Amino acid sequence: MGEAGREEYKIQSFDAETQQLLKTALKDPGAVDLEKVANVIVDHSLQDRVFSKEAGRMCYAIIQVNNMPMMALVNPVYDCLFRLAQPDSLSKEDEVDCLVLQLHRVGEQLEKMNGQRMDELFVLIRDGFLLPTGLSSLAQLLLLEIIEFRAAGWKTTPAAHKYYYSEVSD
Repeated sequence: MGEAGREEYKIQSFDAETQQLLKTALKDPGAVDLEKVANVIVDHSLQDRVFSKEAGRMCYAIIQVNNMPMMALVNPVYDCLFRLAQPDSLSKEDEVDCLVLQLHRVGEQLEKMNGQRMDELFVLIRDGFLLPTGLSSLAQLLLLEIIEFRAAGWKTTPAAHKYYYSEVSD
């Protein structure tokens, strides 16, 4: 990703010091405390659904330095996803949407970095889907979709695309 691509991230909602931290992380991840960066991104993602869409892209950009993934962000990102996969979070559609969105964006890369944690995460997701205490229909659908997405090698099959993304006609 070139220099111009790094400037497109929507970080204006952060204070000046945090904006500088994020800009530095995007330019030179080795120059910052990546755990602090990850915590800032995770905390803001949980508070701002609009930003959560940027968070996955930012994390992916930060861990890709000279095409070499940065292990320092893998566990904090997993920690965030595990938080979102807890029963209290799964009862909130916004948090399920955030979980699924982030897994679509960085799930495959995270699994390559630590497959065991991804397996553990999907046990939580599967249990949340199978034991729906207070889960909305939309949350169940999103969880089922991400389970199938991973099972298909992090790709949407034509049948799944038709099922999940086609409008129902009478």
